[in-house]
Order: sequence, then structure tokens, then C-alpha cells
Amino acid sequence: MINVRIEIVSKEENKLLDRVEVTYKAIHQNEKIPSREEARKQLAANLQVPQELIVIDHQEPKFGRNYAEGYAKIYKTREAAIALEPDYILIRNGLKEKKGE
Repeated sequence: MINVRIEIVSKEENKLLDRVEVTYKAIHQNEKIPSREEARKQLAANLQVPQELIVIDHQEPKFGRNYAEGYAKIYKTREAAIALEPDYILIRNGLKEKKGE
């Protein structure tokens, strides 16, 4: 695993969709940007929730900076995540298998 620190910028509860929405910074000093999987592991450890309940929507590097900004959603159940998120986001986060072509 690369040496990256995840810093929570904001955390809001979305009662309508029954999830918590988190904005974070992935600080990567002299390292590459963390993968979604690495970011999910660190977010799970920081927020003390199971990794399979975290869905990373996007993670964007900031040009000339040593961090990337990201947006993640933490669901109460895996089924809720699968019901609300589009397929391509679920596939990127490893919560759904890509169908054969």
C-alpha cells in the first residue's frame, strides 16, 4: 500500500437517501494518487464502517498539488447502495461484476 493520508473535509447526513456523504482529501506526498480500493480502505478505517458500504463517486487530482479531492457516500446497507447507485459506479467500486460483452 502506498503512503497516503485521508483527511475528511466535510461529512453530512442525507436523511432522504439514508446515507452519509463525505468530501475528503487524499494527501499523497511524493506518491501516486491512491486507487479507489486504497481510498475506500482508509475511509473505512477512519470512519469505522465496513468497506463494502463505501462508494467513491469521484476522486480528482489537483494540478501542481500533493493531494486529490474526492467524494464518497456511505450507505447503511450494501443493498441500498446497489439500489441507488448507477451500474458503472458500482463496477468501479467492486460492488458489482461487469457483464460479458
